[in-house]
Amino acid sequence: MHDSVAFKRREMPGLDPRHYRIVQGLDAAAALVDDRGVVAAAAEERFTGEKATGAFPRGAIDFCLTRGGITMSEVDRVAFGFDYRLTESHEVSEFTRRRFHEVYSTEARIALLDEHWPGMDWHELLVPVPHHHAHAASAHHLSGFGEALVLVADGMGETESMTLFRAEGDELSVLRQVPALHSLGTLYGVVTLYLGFEFAMDEYKVMGLAPYGDRSRYAREWERLVRLGDQGRYTVPLLGENRGWFENETHAGALRVLTELFGPPRSPGAPVEQRHMDVAAAAQAVLERTLLHVVRHFTEETGVRRLCLAGGVALNCTANGLLARSGLVERIFVQPASGDDGTALGAALHVRARNGLAHRGRMGMPYWGPAFSEEEISEAVENTPGCTARAASPAEIVNETARNIAEGRVVAWFQGAMEFGPRALGNRSILADPRDPGMRDHLNAVVKQREDFRPFAPVVRREDVHRLFDVVAGAEDQYAHMLFVVQVREEFRKELPAVTHVDGTARVQVVHRQDNERLWELIRVFGEISGIPVLLNTSFNLRGQPVVRDPDTALRTFLRSELDHLVMGDHLVVRDAR
Repeated sequence: MHDSVAFKRREMPGLDPRHYRIVQGLDAAAALVDDRGVVAAAAEERFTGEKATGAFPRGAIDFCLTRGGITMSEVDRVAFGFDYRLTESHEVSEFTRRRFHEVYSTEARIALLDEHWPGMDWHELLVPVPHHHAHAASAHHLSGFGEALVLVADGMGETESMTLFRAEGDELSVLRQVPALHSLGTLYGVVTLYLGFEFAMDEYKVMGLAPYGDRSRYAREWERLVRLGDQGRYTVPLLGENRGWFENETHAGALRVLTELFGPPRSPGAPVEQRHMDVAAAAQAVLERTLLHVVRHFTEETGVRRLCLAGGVALNCTANGLLARSGLVERIFVQPASGDDGTALGAALHVRARNGLAHRGRMGMPYWGPAFSEEEISEAVENTPGCTARAASPAEIVNETARNIAEGRVVAWFQGAMEFGPRALGNRSILADPRDPGMRDHLNAVVKQREDFRPFAPVVRREDVHRLFDVVAGAEDQYAHMLFVVQVREEFRKELPAVTHVDGTARVQVVHRQDNERLWELIRVFGEISGIPVLLNTSFNLRGQPVVRDPDTALRTFLRSELDHLVMGDHLVVRDAR
């Protein structure tokens, strides 16, 4: 939602900088869908360098049009993943009234589009799509499921925070909606703020911190803050503590209650205390219990045993893993771009389905972003002082990289088309040896420059996953997008210390050979050398930086980091002697 942060800064100066992220419409993105399927998709942050930006996605749109070989004048419809209508909630103050007209309204969207592509009939071309319908379409139409429950949970859409759909063929029908006042996503975001992190950005840090805490310490207090009802219903009284529009914009009331219950909030950058870990653990437990409560009711009521998830809450891999193990559902599909970036794709899929052109079939890997030729990579190296590159055959690339990783070196891995969504899925990755007990601390402190409690993910071939990890048999493909936490088999936890979290779990990615053959081969060769066919995989970026998009950014990131090697396509890049 372009200008939402700028509007709030202008209208509400002097807030805690983190409160300016309590807005609608971050994670701007664009996608192009036609009769070929998903042609292109990318987040705007990869083009601007501003992480989670909500700015108008001109860079992402231009990329999608170029990848599709078309111009804007050849686009049939422009789908937008919000459909705001003027309601009483927008009239509660002069601030909310102006924000609707200047930021949320369809007229504001049309003015932006006309600024970039003047003279087009935007009233005809622009199709606003209800936010949760866009999320739902992004999951259901790519899941390959004919019939499924679709659970969308996030901070909020236009007025709702959770929507349950029943999907039958190409149709999505609403079973229940939960209003924004009882939002699980906002609840988790408020806890994120309380713990000193960034709202609508750092919730995954709370998820990573939770296993260090005691879930039972604050269980009684949390029973007051989130209450379960009959027939899968629940309420979140904590959010009702925000009084008036100003507290709704800062969550001051909810934060006041958390402070009364658990002590002063953690300041950003301050040490993490045990009580912070216990609060994170309790919040994670409440989220899991509530999701199980909802899913249990609707699977029993409908008899439907396949589940699609989307919305920001669906990026909680620990909760996803619990649902997968619960026995309530047979198969789960989680949209890999479950945040608001995914609504760009979902809105397009929704409009096509409404016009009788629904996408069918399960998606593979979301390698829908920019890709670069060997010539472009070579030119980028030649124009970047401080490094040189050597061209090599695919076999040399794999063998030399596997040896480097086995010898303890950290390798940046830049291959093929960029992933869509927040996860590094093997094309814009940093790879390392998961057997090294010091590797996690080394990567957190020196390479990624981030909090020391943060875990790293393993990537494993489909052929080896069951020997090493406890995943649901017959559902290996649901683990391809790194969206489920699973147990590391006990006999391998000491052999995989760099990717085994404190509770014995890992956020595993399973690689199928046909999805990413070079990564599959790299894991195979590393396994032959080391005896353990697993690699540590994390995103190719540094602290505060989006995942790298192009060769120039990859080279600049490599040169200012402590990474040992960079592999781009068929080029092995090294720093010049200093």
